[in-house]
Amino acid sequence: MKKQAMDKISQQIAAPLEAIASPQRIAILIAIGTGEACVCHLEAALGWRQAYISQHLMALRKADILQDRRSGRYIFYRLKDASILDLVTASATLSGLSADTVSALINTQLNLSCECPQCAPALIPVESL
Repeated sequence: MKKQAMDKISQQIAAPLEAIASPQRIAILIAIGTGEACVCHLEAALGWRQAYISQHLMALRKADILQDRRSGRYIFYRLKDASILDLVTASATLSGLSADTVSALINTQLNLSCECPQCAPALIPVESL
């Protein structure tokens, strides 16, 4: 009985870890940070193609790590539970990096190089609002 419980608990703990195990998904989580980001924001922040980012976003959504919301033609992503960033920071520490190294990269501001409404609301013509 105890072995079955251990197996079940171990599998449940491993699921989110497996979902974020790639460096690309860690980068996406850091780029989303404590706010929201649309795909075009992630493209600007990470320098990757939209299709590549979307594949990783889909896996993170399936793993129940991300939430999304639609606003017009844009889909915005945010962490379902921001404590995942604590896990990323702890992993960085275990890897020999300082927690400050990761904390300095976590998105907490708007990325002004992105032209989406989330990042650069001043670029939206007033008559379209």
